Amino acid sequence: MEMDSALVPQPRGSLPRACGVALFAVAVGCFVFLFPENVLGWVAMAMLALALGRLLYGTCLLVEEMLFHSNTRYRGKTLLKHTLPACGLGGRTLLAAALAGLLQSLTGQPLSDEGQYWKLLCMSSVVYALLKSLGVLGPSDVEVSDICEGRKMNVAHGLAWSFYLGYLQLVLPRLEDSIMQFRGTHQSSSPFWSRGSYKLLILVPLNTNIANKLESEDSNIRFYDNLPETVIDRAGVRRRVYKHSVYRVQDGKGKPHDFVAEYATPLLTLYNMSHESSAGFGEAERRHQVLLFYRTLQDILDRSLECRNRYTLILLNDEHEEDPHFLSKTILRYLNQQEKEEFCLSPPPRPESQNHSTGGGGGGCRVPPSAPPMDTAAFCSEPLSREPTLMFSLDQPQPLKEAEENSHY
Repeated sequence: MEMDSALVPQPRGSLPRACGVALFAVAVGCFVFLFPENVLGWVAMAMLALALGRLLYGTCLLVEEMLFHSNTRYRGKTLLKHTLPACGLGGRTLLAAALAGLLQSLTGQPLSDEGQYWKLLCMSSVVYALLKSLGVLGPSDVEVSDICEGRKMNVAHGLAWSFYLGYLQLVLPRLEDSIMQFRGTHQSSSPFWSRGSYKLLILVPLNTNIANKLESEDSNIRFYDNLPETVIDRAGVRRRVYKHSVYRVQDGKGKPHDFVAEYATPLLTLYNMSHESSAGFGEAERRHQVLLFYRTLQDILDRSLECRNRYTLILLNDEHEEDPHFLSKTILRYLNQQEKEEFCLSPPPRPESQNHSTGGGGGGCRVPPSAPPMDTAAFCSEPLSREPTLMFSLDQPQPLKEAEENSHY
């Protein structure tokens, strides 16, 4: 929804790289215009100084790793394949230094005094390594965030994957069958189930304020009953029980709606971490991780064939805490939206009454008498959320119609 797109941060793009390339091009253009003599030599010297500085700093890191962490962190792995790339002494750094050195040898050094050239080159490399080791040239918060998001290293990524693999992937494929069993044992509740309420509503509050009961958050919501339990052997636990709660909410017209909803339980971990000083997890960082959790979980579920069309992820903004019925209004808005998006033009034909002959009018579809023969099962629309099925015709194949001569001489 629009609110979600306005709150959830999007993945960072490549604009900084484009700006860097543009800045380099402008700088080289200015040097060509103002100082046309040996511009490539200056570029080569700058590249070589930075590359050598990176190599010197990587050597400092290598000393620490080899002396104290070789066995514990690398488990005796080869130096060339694992330790050197981990210290920034990989192929890209070595290639950059080699290309800079080659370009310098082809263009020549830009300074008239060769001694000054080597002094400047060595001092620039050493100063770069010093500033890098002191953290002056360390990555900014934006760079760290970009690295963690790109490599899926945030707390939110781990929690989202754990929530999916350890829970949603197990229960969502069985959810619709549980609801059907529930409706069979609760006949009075059957008229209050819409198509949208056949999904699990996963609530993601930004402030991680998770109540144990939904009715304690909104008086318009009340607990109705629990769905039949799902029993799975899991991680050494025999017959581990998973279950969902059914709630009922009334809309503005007094019509009740039954639905299955729960909070995303990993948000409790984020909430508790923000209240532990040893975790180093403040309120601002918690909010950022909640948004990343929402975005990551949405991406995971969008790619999951087992969970497709079986969930609704709802991001709850904490700016509406003054409204005591914000939760019920949000849930009703999502249920109404799904009801409008997922509709059925006519009920699907039942197997025992389906007519495979041409021109049959099964499943509530009205076929004009003058219409050509057609398969009514294909003509009748099914719910858009239904999984696709293959349809086979039982009619015998017919030969191609021969051409008829209708010319007049």
